[in-house]
Amino acid sequence: MTRAISAHDLSLLSASPRLPLVATLAVRFAYAVTEWDTRQRTRKQMKNLDNHLLEDIGVSRLEADRERALRFWQL
Repeated sequence: MTRAISAHDLSLLSASPRLPLVATLAVRFAYAVTEWDTRQRTRKQMKNLDNHLLEDIGVSRLEADRERALRFWQL
C-alpha cells in the first residue's frame, strides 16, 4: 500500500477548522484505516523477530505473542 500522506499529517488535517464536515469525516476515516494498517503490519512483523531482536526492543516473546494475538482495531 502506497502512502502519500503520513498519519501525523492526516491528524493535522483533521484538526483544521476550515474543512467541511464530509471532508473532516473522510480524513478521520483515512487516519483510522492508516493506524489499523500500521498495527496489522507491525504485529505480523513482530512474530518473525527472534528472541534476541525482541530483547533489543525490550519485548519478551510472551509479550510479542500477546500483541500479535490482538486484532488490528485493538490497542
